Amino acid sequence: MRFRFRPTLTWSLLILLGAAMFIPVPYVMKSPGPVFNTIGAIKDVELISISGTKTYPTEGELNMTTVSEFGGPQQGLDMFQAIWGWLSPDRTVVPRESVYPEDETEEEQNARNAMSFSTSQSYAIAAAMDYLDQPIIEKLVITSVGFDTPAQDKLRAGDEILAVNGVLMTSPQQVVDVVRSSPVGTGLTFSLVRTDSKLDVVVTSSTRQDDLLTAQDEAKIPYIGIGIDISYSADYEIEFGVTGVGGPSAGTMFAIAIIDKLTPGALTQGKVIAGTGTIDPDGNVGDIGGIQQKLIGARDAGAVLFLAPQGNCDEVIGHIPDGLTVAAVGTLDQAIAAIETFNSGGQVNSCVK
Repeated sequence: MRFRFRPTLTWSLLILLGAAMFIPVPYVMKSPGPVFNTIGAIKDVELISISGTKTYPTEGELNMTTVSEFGGPQQGLDMFQAIWGWLSPDRTVVPRESVYPEDETEEEQNARNAMSFSTSQSYAIAAAMDYLDQPIIEKLVITSVGFDTPAQDKLRAGDEILAVNGVLMTSPQQVVDVVRSSPVGTGLTFSLVRTDSKLDVVVTSSTRQDDLLTAQDEAKIPYIGIGIDISYSADYEIEFGVTGVGGPSAGTMFAIAIIDKLTPGALTQGKVIAGTGTIDPDGNVGDIGGIQQKLIGARDAGAVLFLAPQGNCDEVIGHIPDGLTVAAVGTLDQAIAAIETFNSGGQVNSCVK
């Protein structure tokens, strides 16, 4: 007995299969993003401009590297895009939850990345000033204000906190302690500097919505809904002209660029040098995501040396593009030393198994 598929059934199966290729899957695709020369300019806007002190000419490039991500916090990829990413040697496809916190919206993710990028600039200034043995100015600032929180429409990101309830504040933990030391519903007076003007703002504490849902007794933790951090600056003006980029991974290259502009001689000696890594105020270099895509982006932009965080070495080994030397660094001092060693023809500290 012979069986023959009807044409209509065959076409239906093909249509279903084709439609399935465009069903969203919970993955994110990473690919090499653009590079930005931190000692250069984009459309006549310097990526780092310094005024009020002596600066020196630079040469070559000190490139911060980026990663392009496709498939946002709540979008994902379709199956066709995921397969394309898996087959591409320059791209990586990873589970969405490994990149974005659960239930985070695209707006929340953008705000988080913008805050991290701003913090990386502040930390880069502190690390560079420490390296150069120059004064560092510290301010206690509000970095974020949560939506639908007691602080919304009262406090603003960028406000400098001088005191709370008349008590001078010098650390984020002090503010937390003052807020939590009074009962829920207490009016707290924040003494601030906002756009060069001093003012007092009263914020009444409340509780988080999840506290109300999960609390088993009457004890509630007072809450006003702000993020706080120390902002660092020099005693002269350092401004950043980079836009459209987020996250903390440019910190190390920002710090190196500041040092290059404030010291005689071109640190790069005219070469194209790239890198990545977070930085903290003490000059420690931290690991980042997307290192393999950043290596490819650096190579494609003509880099001959790449500064990689030591914490990323496991991902670097076996993925170094031809013609690119990678130096593993754990501190800002090591990053500067690696550039100088490479320029003198020496052997840099590389990632090893």
